[in-house]
Amino acid sequence: MHSELSLNHTGPSLRDNLFQEILDAARTGPVTRDMARVLIRAQEEELDWLLQAAVELRARLKGSKVSYSKKVFIPLTNLCRDYCGYCTFRKDPGQLAAHTMTPDEVVAVAESGARFGCKEALFSLGDRPEALFPEMHETLRRLGHQSTLSYLASVCELVLNETGLLPHINAGLLARKDIESLRKFSPSMGLMLESVSDRLGAPGMPHENAPDKRADLRLKTIEEAGRQKVPFTTGILIGIGETLDERVDSLFAIRDLHDRYGHVQEVIIQNFRAKPDIPMHAHPEPVLADLKRTAAVARLILREMNVQAPPNLSDDNYSDLLDAGINDWGGISPLTKDFINPERPWPHIETVKERTARAGLELKERLTIYPEYVFVDEYLDAELAGRVRKIADSHGYACEAN
Repeated sequence: MHSELSLNHTGPSLRDNLFQEILDAARTGPVTRDMARVLIRAQEEELDWLLQAAVELRARLKGSKVSYSKKVFIPLTNLCRDYCGYCTFRKDPGQLAAHTMTPDEVVAVAESGARFGCKEALFSLGDRPEALFPEMHETLRRLGHQSTLSYLASVCELVLNETGLLPHINAGLLARKDIESLRKFSPSMGLMLESVSDRLGAPGMPHENAPDKRADLRLKTIEEAGRQKVPFTTGILIGIGETLDERVDSLFAIRDLHDRYGHVQEVIIQNFRAKPDIPMHAHPEPVLADLKRTAAVARLILREMNVQAPPNLSDDNYSDLLDAGINDWGGISPLTKDFINPERPWPHIETVKERTARAGLELKERLTIYPEYVFVDEYLDAELAGRVRKIADSHGYACEAN
């Protein structure tokens, strides 16, 4: 394989030939790490070739369907022991917007979602707030629980039984026993890897005060979910200080776990967006071309896996991401805002459908669990499987009648 150094020190014509040679090999795969490190450095005139290869691979391996999940967003608690440089979701006790939802509040949101035709209840919450805040211990005591994850399991069961919505859990790091407990009520779970780079935890970097963002700990959770056959969502966050090689390394770490366990149902390519109230408020955002380039390389590395990019984080240009080979838009809510990025409203589902059709693709509603896992018994708790399949069509997508 040609090295990055040889590419960077060749003339334009020779570089074009070398890039095309690498890209042609990537079309048939598998893609090596060295190949990916070249492709993710695609220059302006090479980007169209890269995008075309990603679109062709999507068509060959995923067909013409682009999926999404109709959801309600349930921010169970925004107290969190981590302080990430790009986050506005987390709060400390006593801050004006700090809140832990009661069971009645949770069910009310889920019931409203059911009336809107939602199938997913996306639970997002801070990582182990009781480890840092005595106030959370008291809140949990009043709710009859000793841990946030125990409370989460109870409200997931409540939502499932009272509304029929399927919980999808983004709860931070999870141990074996946590996954065992939550698996009974949630057909899928998620944890963003974000990056394998340990540099991001160094002084002055975005994970300096975020002990739960250590890559080894996050990979351990993703692996444990694989051992327990939990369909799992993960992904990378680009533009927070990582290098291009570290992006590639992160994608390969995800690919390696999926090759071992077969459980990574979705990989999100998420772009950092600056906000006024974060330490990284002046940090530059990735441009759309960088996001597309990264998503295209992800498609070539991940091959048949589902690749997603959030539409609300690309403003009105989100449909351009289809040119990078993605095949999923993630969860979109007709009711609740994106509490992680509240300044970025969801696009209307009908508009997403129209724009997807303009690209020659068909928008399909899925469940929290991707179609390829719906009818595989080992990936679902036995009692939960019937609930999932009741609202799935014969191909594993969401029934249109529900």
